[in-house]
Amino acid sequence: MPGDLSEALKEATKEVHEQAESTEFMKNFQRGQVSLQEFKMVLTSLYYIYSALEEEIERNKDHPAYIPVYFPAELHRKTALQEDLEYFYGPLWREEISCPESTQKYVNRLHYVGQHEPELLVAHAYTRYLGDLSGGQVLKKIAQKALHLPNTGEGLEFFTFEGVSNATKFKQLYRSRMNSIEMDPATKKRVLEEAKRAFLLNIQVFDELQKLVSQCHENGHPAQHKPELRTRGTSGAHEHGPAPVKEGEKTLMKHTGMLPSTPLVRWILVVSFLVTTVAVGLFAM
Repeated sequence: MPGDLSEALKEATKEVHEQAESTEFMKNFQRGQVSLQEFKMVLTSLYYIYSALEEEIERNKDHPAYIPVYFPAELHRKTALQEDLEYFYGPLWREEISCPESTQKYVNRLHYVGQHEPELLVAHAYTRYLGDLSGGQVLKKIAQKALHLPNTGEGLEFFTFEGVSNATKFKQLYRSRMNSIEMDPATKKRVLEEAKRAFLLNIQVFDELQKLVSQCHENGHPAQHKPELRTRGTSGAHEHGPAPVKEGEKTLMKHTGMLPSTPLVRWILVVSFLVTTVAVGLFAM
């Protein structure tokens, strides 16, 4: 086992990492084959995940096993996700979303760790935030191009880290701080196992997706629907209420008719995009 925690994490998760990154959906996403429905739904899942993660981080921000890597201004994503969800769903976005079963399983684990084993929380923070700073930036460009989102950044706040001016240097700082956390060999081993658990949770999500896709084909339902795009000027009413127009007049992309009516299809979209996002982000760490 490598002496540094960051290197030990990389080594311990190598096998499950490879399993996660080899998914068909990740490859499709890298080719720009992503629908607007998938993007909206993954933002929803990420909102629940980061709400749980950051609630537990705040609970344990003074814990010796977490305080060295406590960077709320630089890393926390909940507020950014709220802005993105309001852009796509409107001011009543909380009434429009729900937490999928696979996401809820991840949320439950985060709460358990934060409340009962906070010394393991660093494993989840490491895999999420460093992935977002790396592969997440690739996803941002792909999503912006594939979905014709505004180049001014609306709908992509999740990928924007305003508090991080240099991602490479910040990741080096984060790893250094993480390596400074004092823990005995037994605790270190548990942290490594928790990081692998994070990967396995996402692989389980993918397995569920595989089953749902098969069922979808058997029932004759399409796996995806093309989004209907519409633009509006600053004077037009916007039924879904995205972020207000900023300086000057500019056109925002308006997305309607995005939610499939079939519950089965909704589950397929959210799970597929969530697995893709996690896998691509972690691949670049």
